Parts: sequence; C-alpha cells; structure tokens
Amino acid sequence: MSTPPEDQAARTVSTLPADRDGLVARYPRHDRPVLRVNFIASADGAVTVDGLSAGLQGPGDKEVFDTLRMVCDALVVAAGTVRAERYDALRLTADARAWRRERGLPEFPLMVIVSRSLDLDPAQLVFADAPVRPIVLTCRAAPASPIAEVAEVVAVGDERVDLAAGVRLLHRRGATQLLCEGGPALLGSMVAADLVDELCLTMAPLLVGGRAGRIATGPPAPPRPMSLRHALTRDDMLFLRYARSR
Repeated sequence: MSTPPEDQAARTVSTLPADRDGLVARYPRHDRPVLRVNFIASADGAVTVDGLSAGLQGPGDKEVFDTLRMVCDALVVAAGTVRAERYDALRLTADARAWRRERGLPEFPLMVIVSRSLDLDPAQLVFADAPVRPIVLTCRAAPASPIAEVAEVVAVGDERVDLAAGVRLLHRRGATQLLCEGGPALLGSMVAADLVDELCLTMAPLLVGGRAGRIATGPPAPPRPMSLRHALTRDDMLFLRYARSR
C-alpha cells in the first residue's frame, strides 16, 4: 500500500512557506466540517510568559496565525482569553479580505465567544469595533448582561455551555470551518466532548519553567489519537499540524 502524500510530508521537517499560497496549502480549508485549534507553547510546555502568550511568539508565528484566521468561517474563543489577551475586533487585512471574496466567502469570519457568566465588556474593541456582530455562546443559567446590546447572545445548554450544541448551531449557519484559539479550559472541554479535528501547535524555542499552564485543562477524557500532517520550521520555531486519525 502506498503512503498518502500528506503522511509522506509529515515524515520530514520542512521550512515554513514564506508566501500566502504556500501557507494556505499547509493549512487548507476542508470539504467537510472541521474544528481546528491553534496554540503556542514553549519547549517545556508553558502556554504563557508572565501570564500572556505574547512572550512565546517568534518568526513565522504571526503568518500562521493570520492564515488560520483567513481560511476559517468562525473564530471561537473563551471569554477569559478575550479578556486576558485584550482581543481587538476580528478584522483582516485588505489582501486577506480579497482572498475570501474571490472564493465566495464572507469578507470577515464570525467572532464567537464562549462565556457562562457573560462577564464581558461591551466597550472592548472585540465588540465595539466589530465588522460583524459577534456571537456569544452561553447557557440558560447565565445572568442578564449588557453584552446583549453589542452581540448576539445564544444559550446552548442549561447550567453549562453545551459546546457540541454550539458547534451544531454554527454549522447550521454555514460556518463549518471553525478555528479555536483557546484558552486551555475551552480546549480541555472540547477534547472531553470529542470535538477537536485538528491541532495546530507552534513550539517556541524557550524554557519557561514556573507555574505556567499547559494547552488543555479540564475533565478527564480518553486519549484521542492524532496523526502528524506536517512539521515546519523557521528560525528554531517549530510548527506542527495534527489531524484526527481516521
């Protein structure tokens, strides 16, 4: 039996493409619904430096980050990450918007925030400067919140956010290429619910130590087998893409 081309590529480490088309070929849209997650971690597994992911960033990381946003239909992020990382509005460059229009996609992806408490600031730019009204996935036990004035608040679940129901809702709205940027608790819940199809993991050449967390935390779950699709490098940064084993 011959080895599939993608598996062959995963056997060697290549240089991260410098051009947009090369990056899109490595991080493609799919013809089926996919939930892809994107994280960065240090060589010893830390997901933050001094509480933020910015201290881990390096050459090539922003290009991958921007490409993943460009090709997705919706970006899903936990409220804690939105607050901690001070998320701006989900705006793309003119070139990225043109790329999407040429492929019949909406100019901007949906911004989707997961929050049980609805403890969100309507004045934060992710809401106040949004080119498309964001969606907040919450549960029916959530308190009333002024965030409903600047976002579409949708309850999925009673006492907690039902992530599987939220994914189904996004699929019904035509958003089948989902990208999650965290945080660790949201990824842990997605792993437990068996929702993750792809993991894009950037490894920074740093030893951080301390008490920084790992990329996923949450309830116990069976191990989910994944297959390596590529390993790319740029200036000691390592870019890995894993897909669900089929």
